[in-house]
Amino acid sequence: MPKKSIYLDYASTTPLDKSILKTMLPYMSLKFGNSSSQHEKGLETQDALEKARKIVAKAINAEPEEIIFTSSATESNNLALLGLALAKGKGHILISAIEHDSVIKPAKFLKEQGFNVELIPVDKFGQISPIKVKEIIKKNTILVSVMHANNEIGTIEPIAKIGKICKDQGVLFHTDASQTLGKLKIDVKKMNIDFLTGSAHKIYGPKGVGFLYIRKGVKIEPLFHGGGQEFGLRSGTSNVAGIVGLAKALNLAQKRVHGDEIKIRKMRDELISGVLNKIPNSYLTGHPKKRLYNNASFRFDFVEGESIVEMLNQAGIYASTASACASKTLEPSHVLLALGLKSHQAHGSLRLTLGRQTKEEDIEYVLKVLPKIIKKLRRLSPYGKK
Repeated sequence: MPKKSIYLDYASTTPLDKSILKTMLPYMSLKFGNSSSQHEKGLETQDALEKARKIVAKAINAEPEEIIFTSSATESNNLALLGLALAKGKGHILISAIEHDSVIKPAKFLKEQGFNVELIPVDKFGQISPIKVKEIIKKNTILVSVMHANNEIGTIEPIAKIGKICKDQGVLFHTDASQTLGKLKIDVKKMNIDFLTGSAHKIYGPKGVGFLYIRKGVKIEPLFHGGGQEFGLRSGTSNVAGIVGLAKALNLAQKRVHGDEIKIRKMRDELISGVLNKIPNSYLTGHPKKRLYNNASFRFDFVEGESIVEMLNQAGIYASTASACASKTLEPSHVLLALGLKSHQAHGSLRLTLGRQTKEEDIEYVLKVLPKIIKKLRRLSPYGKK
């Protein structure tokens, strides 16, 4: 009997959609020109690049010249924070306590360079209070960075309200929308967003390509210096195939979003209720309602998350304890600690994220296997519940 293969780690990455790959292939072979070249081959790819820019811009209600293509969401986040810091030279920066490491680490670096960096606290569900943001903004605050939805616990933040406060206070606002792009409605104008980060591989597009929206009139310094591509803000030969794939993925996501949400949310809710009902001392992490429709994140008393993931892997179920980018360390999740959990509680975490390929029978299998795994691990644990 073949081993089960159930992928429930869509928050880490998604499989490349076959139709998106088909759109990309010509730019990996026949249409190979450098988009900076002025001959026919170069103009061909330049045209594809600018068409993709228009598609991405339209998706978030931006202007094409406000879209800067990058290699990843990590690069986009670094460009937003470090690029603005280089332009300003000094100032106060606010980031949420549950940001991805690609925001936290450049912010830490800026603190070492003399910038005043402060964390915005969250409540027990991982939500930020817009009123709290207003209270801690200072006269010298140059940037507020709050992710649209958290990659670990799925909590959706009140971005529009925070953006309005920032605009009223004359402070620039950045949001990492890697997890919400293609899932939630984004309008950078109505939401008063100055910088927005997006990534292709979270929406069934290729890895190695992302973008940063920068509101027209906002000045930053580039991190890469060279040929002056991307309006002088991101030098380097353009990844045309990847960018075309990003645009196609975003276009497809917008067409499928309602159908995807209905199907996936139903299975997600079945998974959540099943886990909480079948496994004693299990808890949902993140907001019970205001969360991404594909995210089911839990914590379990008396067990280690790494052990759960390993045993699920042996059963053909692929999941994670936290962000894939942070999973190489054995430190408890900073996101869960920010919710007020103790270290031992944060260690017993499990993130299950669903996607287009998830089936009802996958959920049934997880609900059959996971309770047995937790029971076994608790029995083996020296401090577990017998």
